[in-house]
This record gives sequence, structure tokens and C-alpha cells, in this order.
Amino acid sequence: MDAFYASVEQRDDPSLRGKPVAVGGRPEGRGVVAAASYEAREFGVRSAMPMARALRLCPQLLIVRPDFEKYRAASQQVMAILRDCTPLVEPLSLDEAYLDVTDNRWGQPLASLVAKQLKKQIKEKTGLTASAGVAPNKFLAKIASGWQKPDGLTVISPQRVERFLQELPVEALWGVGPVTARKLREAGIERLVQVREADPARLARLVGSMADWLRRLSYGDDPRPVEPHRPAKSSSSENTYAEDLTDLQAIRAEIDRMARENADWLARKRLAAKSVDIKVRYDDFSTVTRSHTLSQPTSDADVIASWAALLLEKTEAGKRPVRLLGAGVHGLVTEQAAARRDV
Repeated sequence: MDAFYASVEQRDDPSLRGKPVAVGGRPEGRGVVAAASYEAREFGVRSAMPMARALRLCPQLLIVRPDFEKYRAASQQVMAILRDCTPLVEPLSLDEAYLDVTDNRWGQPLASLVAKQLKKQIKEKTGLTASAGVAPNKFLAKIASGWQKPDGLTVISPQRVERFLQELPVEALWGVGPVTARKLREAGIERLVQVREADPARLARLVGSMADWLRRLSYGDDPRPVEPHRPAKSSSSENTYAEDLTDLQAIRAEIDRMARENADWLARKRLAAKSVDIKVRYDDFSTVTRSHTLSQPTSDADVIASWAALLLEKTEAGKRPVRLLGAGVHGLVTEQAAARRDV
């Protein structure tokens, strides 16, 4: 989906259309940009940017508080359209998904025709635009989907793959972020295809265990299937506060609330967690995490909240100002699997 949160807000509020919009928190409260409209992006505003900086780049920026219930509702509409086409839909987030349309319910022989029909239906039923990438595998389709945003459609046929790869920078490789990209560029590897030519031992020193995977991707080879029922591995909640928290009771209350949110999510999903963890970021941006492995997987809110509270005692919260708090659960199993462990 194109600038999803911002596009939903512009759809629902005509006064925002055609104007630079950022969805996120207030600048005076350390807010960050969750999404920026394309009008805002022209000024350099990007997601994850501090809202104060976004306003400096674009003084006329209109800031809208996020409404995740509204975004979830729009996402459900979009995902329903995708699943009407094929059961092989793997959501990555509220606004992005992979589809395997080799066999599709619409009987379309070409994936490009499927993509056009999907874009048309999404626009008609939600009032929003989507961009699509069509390619032989997930790696290439992901890159193609962002090639002509907004409202784009890029097709990489098998015979075009090599020509397409020749045009890409090393940052296009899956898993290569800014730090890894800098290491590769400093080593003279600036283009994706240059990974193929790199000495294997040298490449391993630069990127560690990713070396073989990046070399494989540099040939456009990605064997991962579309997984429609990919199981959740964790759940977490966190919050950055407008003012640093210094009162220990208030900090405990926040950790308790987040832990219980995760327990509620587990109960609704009929899952249980093997471990509980918390995150504390102090006012100097230093961050600590604490984790505990449970003797028995659980979704019990009291158990999860109690362990989160005990983990908090292993930090300096209350002694040092706290900027961010988080709580999460990991190692998820089904309730049935957890029950079998009780026997």
C-alpha cells in the first residue's frame, strides 16, 4: 500500500488531500513520524524521523495522531481482496503482503494481469492505491513493488532478471542495512552484482554468516515459498514517553499494563509464551533488556505481569530517568501444546 496510514487519513479527511501530512506523535512530545504522505516526502520527511525534524524540513506539515483501529480495518479489507484471488497470501504487516499467484482463483494466466486486477479492486473498494511488484520470487518482487511508487506496477520477467540485477546497488540485498552497506562499500562492493565477484573469505569477514545468503541473492536466487500461515514468534508492547518517568510506581504500572496487554493478546490468539522480557531505555538513550524463561508456557496475565515486575527490579528504573519502556513475550506455542506439557 502507498503511504498507508497517511493515505487512509487523506481519504477520510478531504481537507488533508494534496497536502503534506505526517501521521505520528507531537514534536514537543518526542513524537516520531509513523507515515508520511507523498506530498510530505517531497520535503524529505520520512517514517521513523523525529517529528520535530520533520517540521523543520516542512513547516506547513499537518500532523495527525495515528488511529490504528482505522488502519487495521482498511488492512482487513485489502487482505480480503488478496485472499479472494489466492489462499497463498503471506502478510508482512498491515500494508504489505506476498502472494503466490501461479494458480489463482481468477483464472488469470499472467501474474501481471492479476496485479492489475488487484490494484483496481483495492482502489474501488477502499479508495486507496497500492503498488505491485511481479517477479519469479519474493526477493525480486519486494524490490519491484517499490520501483514505481505510488500506484506503480513493475514486472520482472525471468528473462529480465539479470538485466534488473545489474542496475541495483548493494543496499538492495535482503538484510543489508546502513551499517553493512557501509562496510561493503568501503571494501569496494558498491553494486549488488559485485557480491558475486568478492572473495568468499573476505565476504564472510565483512558480513559474517550472511555471506552465502547474499551471494545467492546476488544471482536473483531466492527459494523461500510464500507462507500463508506463518506462526507468530513473539508479541511486544513499548512506549516512548513525552516526559521521562522518574516515579517507580508509575514505571511499575506501565510495565504491568504492557505485560497484561501481551497476555490478553496471547489469550485471544490461543497461544502461550515460554519467556517474558522487558526493555528499559534511560534518558541518555542507553538501553537494557531483561528476560526470564518460564518453567511452563503460559498466557496467564498474573504470571506474565509478575515476572515482568520482577525483571524490572533488575534495572535502574526509578533511580535513573526512563525514556522508553517495553514488555514482551517470546517462544510462543499453542494452548494445546502448553497443556500437553502439564500432563
